[in-house]
Amino acid sequence: MAEPRTVVITGASRGLGFASAVRMYFEGWRVIAAMRAPDNAMPPLREATGAGQGDDRLVGVQLDLLDADSIASAAEAIEESVGAPYALVHNAGISAAGMVEETDTMLWQKMFATHVLGPVALTKALLPSMRAAGQGRIVLVSSVAGVRGQPGTAPYSAAKGALERWAESMAVEIAPFGLGVTVLVAGTYDTDIITDAGTTDTRDLGGPYARLHHTMNSRGRFAVSFARRPERFTDGLVAALDERSAFRRRGVGPDASMLLVANRIAPAAGMHHVSRIVLGIPRQGSMRDGAWPLTVGQRAMVFATRVLPNPLLRRLANRRELKEQ
Repeated sequence: MAEPRTVVITGASRGLGFASAVRMYFEGWRVIAAMRAPDNAMPPLREATGAGQGDDRLVGVQLDLLDADSIASAAEAIEESVGAPYALVHNAGISAAGMVEETDTMLWQKMFATHVLGPVALTKALLPSMRAAGQGRIVLVSSVAGVRGQPGTAPYSAAKGALERWAESMAVEIAPFGLGVTVLVAGTYDTDIITDAGTTDTRDLGGPYARLHHTMNSRGRFAVSFARRPERFTDGLVAALDERSAFRRRGVGPDASMLLVANRIAPAAGMHHVSRIVLGIPRQGSMRDGAWPLTVGQRAMVFATRVLPNPLLRRLANRRELKEQ
C-alpha cells in the first residue's frame, strides 16, 4: 500500500487552516498541523477528524513564525517525522485595522514577519528535501487585499502583496526541480481574522479619518454578513494540491474570482475609484480644511427634503417618531 502524501499546513489551529487540515485528513493525506500551541489546539482537531492520539496521519508541530528558533525546530521535526513533505501550505495570518498614519512600525514588522519573513524561512528550511524529492507544491494563501491594496488595512494588504510577488519569483526558480507554486486568493470567509476579536485595531475613531472609518465600518460589516463558511475554502486547496503546472493563481470564492478578472481588464485608476465608491470614501480633495462630506444616505435625505412636499415630510417624520417611541 502506497504511503499517503504529506501536507504541512501552517495556522492549523483555527479558521481556514483548521478546515483545511480536517479536509485533507479526510482526503487521505498525512497532515502536519503547524500551530503555536499544539497542546491546546490538537485535541479539537483530533475530535473533528476522528484521529486518535497515535494516528500518524495527523501530527501536531509547534510553530511560531515570529521566532527563528521555533521555525528551525519545526522544520527539523517535520523532516524527522515524514522526510520531505509533498506540499507546504502557508496559511497562518493576522489582520489589523487602521489607516497608514495610525499604524505603528511594530505592527508593520509583525505583519511582514507573519505573512512573508517567517514563511520564507520555513520554506528555505524545507526546500532542500523537497527539491531532492523532485516533486511537490508550495501553496500560499493570499487575499483579495493582496490583489488590490485596501484602505484601512495597508499593512495586511502590503504583506499579502509581497507574498504574491515572492510566490511568482520562487515559482520560476524551483520549477526546473519539479516543484510548483500556487497562490490561492481567498475571498471573504467567516473566520476570526475578519472579526473584532481577531483583528488588531489601531483606528482613531475621533481623529482626522473618523469620517472614513465610520463609513467603511458600516459597509464592511454588511459585506462580512455574506462571508462563507471556512469549509467552502477547502475545495480550492484540494484543486491547488492537484495542480501540475509550474505556477497558478486562482481565486477561491466568487468575490475573489471576480476581483481577479476585474483587475486584469480594468485600468489601475478605474480600480481605485471602484474601491473608493464601494467603501463610501469621498472623492479626492473633498476633506480639505476639516470638511466632513455627507454620506450617500445623508445626501439622499437632503435631496428628499428638496423635492418632497412639506406635508408628506411631516407625516414621514411623525411616523418615524412613533416607531422610535
